[in-house]
Amino acid sequence: MANTANTSNDPGHGSSPAAWTAVVIMLVGFSIIAVFLFLDVTVMVYLGAILVPIGLIVGFVMKRIGLGAGGSRVGGSH
Repeated sequence: MANTANTSNDPGHGSSPAAWTAVVIMLVGFSIIAVFLFLDVTVMVYLGAILVPIGLIVGFVMKRIGLGAGGSRVGGSH
């Protein structure tokens, strides 16, 4: 039987444009770090390291403008 509990308090589990954007930016940053650390290209490792906090900031800003889970600019639920 399907779960019929009230889901109005559901936090969204990060399924929002803000969360997806933040995770993709940080994943690209970590990927750059991993590849160029192996290739010993220090400048690119630092570039990847800069992308990780940028992803956090972008996600936070997008959440504040209403694109986070339950935000005013996010469409309906699944």
